[in-house]
Amino acid sequence: MRVHPYRIAGQPVEIRVVETAEDLAKFDAWCTAKAEAEAVVGFDTETSGLDVFSPGYRLRLCQFGDLTTAWVLPVEYGGQFAAAARKWLLRLPQLTIHNAPFDWLVCDTHLGVSLEDLYPRTVDTKILATLVDPRQPQEGGIGTGLKPLSAHWIDPAAPDTQGDLTATFRALKLTKANGWARIPLTHPTYELYAGLDVILGSWLLEVMRRVHRELDIRPKLVEYEHRLAFICAVMQRRGMVLDVEYVRELDEQLLAEAEEFALLAARFGVDNINSTTQVADALGAMGEKLTDRTAGGQLRVDKAVLLALADRDLSWDRLDLRQPNPLAEAIVRAKRASKWRSAYASTFLETMDVRGRVHCDIRHQQARTGRMSISRPALQTLPSGNWTIRRALLADPGEVVVAVDFTAVEMRVLAALADVKKMKAAIKAGADLHDYTAELVYGPGFTQDHRRLAKGVGLATIYGGGAETIHRQTGAPLDEIQHARKTYGRVYPEIKRASNAWQREAFANNMVLVSPVGRRLPLDRDRTYAAVNYMCQSTARDLLGQALINIQDAGALDLLRLPIHDEVVLSAPKAEAEEVRRTVEKAMTMDLFGVRIDAKGKVGGRSWGTLYGAAA
Repeated sequence: MRVHPYRIAGQPVEIRVVETAEDLAKFDAWCTAKAEAEAVVGFDTETSGLDVFSPGYRLRLCQFGDLTTAWVLPVEYGGQFAAAARKWLLRLPQLTIHNAPFDWLVCDTHLGVSLEDLYPRTVDTKILATLVDPRQPQEGGIGTGLKPLSAHWIDPAAPDTQGDLTATFRALKLTKANGWARIPLTHPTYELYAGLDVILGSWLLEVMRRVHRELDIRPKLVEYEHRLAFICAVMQRRGMVLDVEYVRELDEQLLAEAEEFALLAARFGVDNINSTTQVADALGAMGEKLTDRTAGGQLRVDKAVLLALADRDLSWDRLDLRQPNPLAEAIVRAKRASKWRSAYASTFLETMDVRGRVHCDIRHQQARTGRMSISRPALQTLPSGNWTIRRALLADPGEVVVAVDFTAVEMRVLAALADVKKMKAAIKAGADLHDYTAELVYGPGFTQDHRRLAKGVGLATIYGGGAETIHRQTGAPLDEIQHARKTYGRVYPEIKRASNAWQREAFANNMVLVSPVGRRLPLDRDRTYAAVNYMCQSTARDLLGQALINIQDAGALDLLRLPIHDEVVLSAPKAEAEEVRRTVEKAMTMDLFGVRIDAKGKVGGRSWGTLYGAAA
């Protein structure tokens, strides 16, 4: 047995690397004592990378530990080492894991220990830490990774081994991309790094339990987040079928489109469509008046500016407000094609498993407000009304796609939380909120442009957008936007009162808001206006989380595929699709402080894109 001594916060700890049958017997005795004492044991894995379902993926090490001792098992060798790890993962009564869904999926896929076996016995220290402070370092927080959390709460020297491992990769002529797969299994720095993670995780669990008690974080909220982590891991494990032939053709088509429009831009003197200076100079030479500037003083020619010049809103729909500028149109089309190819088509092909399925990384607790996100590929950034990428994802054979979406959930949440009397009455009467608001602002003769502006002002009230943002979204003149915002504030005065109350609450609570479920929402002192955004966005997320739990309780968990913003996507047998739609609509319908939260579903064909206009 190789032993690596170390010190954490001045206390001696030991990393024990199992090599022989005799070592395994000692590990077995240690685990037996832990099981008999019903003690919490830290667990972690080291793998060849992050794409758990990719061909050739390898589970390299499994680590078990407590506050003073770690055991490192070289399960890549298989045999008795893998058997020992499997045995104790199934027998230990309590585990603590940092970022548990990743390790659950690794063990489910590569060690034969299922999500269903691990979830009920796991405490995820990342969930606990995120409920204390969800912010990343660039937002003024600690971060949610094990090393920065350990450096803050346990020992400032805790991250040192990560730097040592990076230096080891360089010394071995490896990169961060391939180092995890190629570093020798017996390298002492690798073993030390691996073993310390479970010891630090055990220390972090002790600290987080104390901090949760001090902050009075609700145990029910902790339970709720772990259940959501499990549900999202089940969705990730199942994945969605990829139409591989379609995606390969799309990949080539997007490459050709990007090149075509880049060449068109070059005819206007823009050789590099990513050069702010070239684009601004060329547009100026065409007579366009650019006035917005970046923080660095350059003229702003970002996507929003270019879309407006191309006479399109942020959803790419025509505004019919001006003659489209051909250079702006060429640049946005070239950039979109290039992005769609790299972010979606190529990523689909790179990450699909051997069965032709894509397993998106579903992060159930990503943003400061708790909002979920999806990466590899980032499907939550897809244009709302476009089917091109969605067409690539299919229901299982013999099944169709079902999607169910909350109805105007942001506005309903705002009405409930701020107790907006007129909004609540309109919702109760079954009125379209944006029609209702447009009529309040403009009278019964309001137009569709008025409705679009009323919707833009309402969403900007929630998300903190200013007049310029609304102008880019709607194309409405700035003076009309200012009038609409003032009138909006007069007809719904409760919103301003609620915003002021939430800001006062934050100032009185060390700049932390507390959501209806007890979630802590840190508020920046220079952005206190974001209080409305954080409260509404966080509550909408928790409605979606509760909906996922309700869907599981209704017996439809195995049908779930993706949570996208305020929508769930399912794959259901064609003959049962309508019943599934009704079941999920019921699961997503609930009451929030007297406001009915509704959901509406659609049944499509086999591809997700059929719900957005695709032919097949």
